[in-house]
Amino acid sequence: MCRVITYQIVMDGDACTFLFDLREVEWMKWLSRLELKYGRYAIRNLTHYLIGLNIAAYVMVFLFLRADFLFLIPDRVFSGQIWRLVSFLFLPQTTNPIWVFLQLYLLYFIGTAIEGVWGRFRYNVYYFCGAILTIIAAFVSGLGVTGLYLNLSLFLAFATLFPEQELLFFFVLPIKVKYLGLLQVAFSIYQLVNAIRFNAWYLVAAILASFVNYLLFFGGDIIRWLKLKKQVYMNRKRYYDQVRPYNRNRKY
Repeated sequence: MCRVITYQIVMDGDACTFLFDLREVEWMKWLSRLELKYGRYAIRNLTHYLIGLNIAAYVMVFLFLRADFLFLIPDRVFSGQIWRLVSFLFLPQTTNPIWVFLQLYLLYFIGTAIEGVWGRFRYNVYYFCGAILTIIAAFVSGLGVTGLYLNLSLFLAFATLFPEQELLFFFVLPIKVKYLGLLQVAFSIYQLVNAIRFNAWYLVAAILASFVNYLLFFGGDIIRWLKLKKQVYMNRKRYYDQVRPYNRNRKY
């Protein structure tokens, strides 16, 4: 089923709403055809399962006090430890239960919101495409990091679809998600530059995989938005160039 996504862009104080028909984009045409054919196989409430897998990974790390058996190490995978292909995606970023709870709550909030707008099939494709890219990045670089950057691509999708949604930054300051998204992109680019400097190629691969996943779905919209912004600027410039001579000659 084809959908129309609405974006609201604020320029110079004026809110301009634009409708982008997904059928106009070749990638989305292909995705829509896949949904018509295979949409019934998509996992409903995928976020619930992701949270369950995250909790299972956290419990295993907490009980055994080690996480190395969940890392994606290509040599170990080839020796038969195939669970590493996916287990590293659910490794907790910390063992602090409070932070784990907050991370999972944010995942639930973001995932259910995206699925509500996109539908379960496109949400499934977005997540699993990001997971596959992350796994490929891990094999290319020789080591898999956690699913941190896969979750980053989810957050960027959420920030794009719900730019005006407010979250409490540091649990105190309300800030719109679009600004948090830009902040996260800037920080990830900073991490990317440092990773290149120190030859941490596994980190470079993971960050690039998350960006590629995001751009596969939103790159076309970003390009159209930039073209639209340029057109608005040129139109305004043309208008003021025509009006300026009359203003100079006006007598009061």
